Amino acid sequence: MRPDQVVHSDPEILGGTPVFVGTRVPVRTLIDHLEAGDTIEQFLHSFPSVSRDQTVAALEMASDFLADSAHSHR
Repeated sequence: MRPDQVVHSDPEILGGTPVFVGTRVPVRTLIDHLEAGDTIEQFLHSFPSVSRDQTVAALEMASDFLADSAHSHR
């Protein structure tokens, strides 16, 4: 998925908080659920407006960002 199909930020939606495209579900909510020990399936059950593809893509984007950030600080 392209990043613009996964997450976006709009000042009119939750004050610009990054949310999954087509929803009002903040991306931070996914991270909070995973930190609490929930599975992706549990998150998707709680937020059916978020697709599995969006969820996986968001985690991949976060992973890529962290890897790129770590490499740029060497």
